[in-house]
Formats: sequence, C-alpha cells, structure tokens
Amino acid sequence: GQYFPGNSLIHRLDPRTKLIMLIVYIVALFVAVGWIGYAVMFAFLASCIAISRIPLKNILRGMKPMVVILLFTAVLNLFMTQGETVLVHFWVITITLEGVLRAAQMMIRILMLVTGTFLLTYTTSPIALTDGLESLLSPLKVLRLPVHELAMMMCIALRFIPTLIEETDKIMSAQKARG
Repeated sequence: GQYFPGNSLIHRLDPRTKLIMLIVYIVALFVAVGWIGYAVMFAFLASCIAISRIPLKNILRGMKPMVVILLFTAVLNLFMTQGETVLVHFWVITITLEGVLRAAQMMIRILMLVTGTFLLTYTTSPIALTDGLESLLSPLKVLRLPVHELAMMMCIALRFIPTLIEETDKIMSAQKARG
C-alpha cells in the first residue's frame, strides 16, 4: 500500500471519488454471481490498472503476503463445501467439484478485492486519502463522532504499513541468516 507518484487519470481523480468508486467496486465484487460477473469485474480492474500506469510487478509483489490467507481460504472452501459431484473421497476428506469451484471463486474474489485497495493506495497519497475520508465522513460530525481523529488514525496506519512490512522482512531475513 505505498503511494507511487504519477500523472495518470486515476492519480488526478479526487480522493473522495476514488473512495466511493472503491466501495462500489467492493459491493459489486461481492454481488457478482458466476464467472461472467467475475470477468466483468476483472476487466474493470485491469483497465483501471492500465490507466493508472502502475507497474504490474509492484501490484504482484504486494500480493506476496496474501499467499497464506489465499491458501487457507482455498483449503477451507475446498474441504467444507458440500456438493453432489465427488472428485476425491479419502477417509473423512471429501473434495467435490462444487468445493473446487467455490475455492477458486473465493480466491479470485479476494485477489481482486486486495488489488482494488492496492490501486487506491498506490494512486492516492496518504494525506489526500485522509482528507477525502474526513470529507466523506463529515456528516457524522452531527452525531458527535470524532471524524478528524478517525481520519488521522487511518492516515497514520497507512503510513506505517510499508514500514512494518519492511521491518518484518528484515527480522525474517536476520532469523534465516542465524539458522
């Protein structure tokens, strides 16, 4: 989730517009049914990535920490989804065609969800994102919610995520070097 400066159409969009579009994208992603819905959502995401001119390798590099979550989700869906077409049955483990399809759909959905949020943070500076979030949440001031403080916490969290990942990588590398 690190900001990449640029001058693309998506970089120049107002942060509030990007936040609203991300929310609509996430809702549409969870409402999408079947492979055609996922294909439409993927085409939209791919076109946004192309317009933003963010290198694909940077987006794929950001997906590395997601591998464990994806595998865990896939395994759960693979083994826990009941279905009629049994592919493998061994002792208490049953894998069905419906489980395989559901696992694939969930993995694709999670990947597209994370990629969409990466695109937001790659094309919007943390300060602009904070200002946009504060502006969108400003109607909640009527309810005496601390909107400015919430937006500031989001900004701080977004700023420290890359630092935390960097430090984690350093610690892991040091532990590997020690054996």
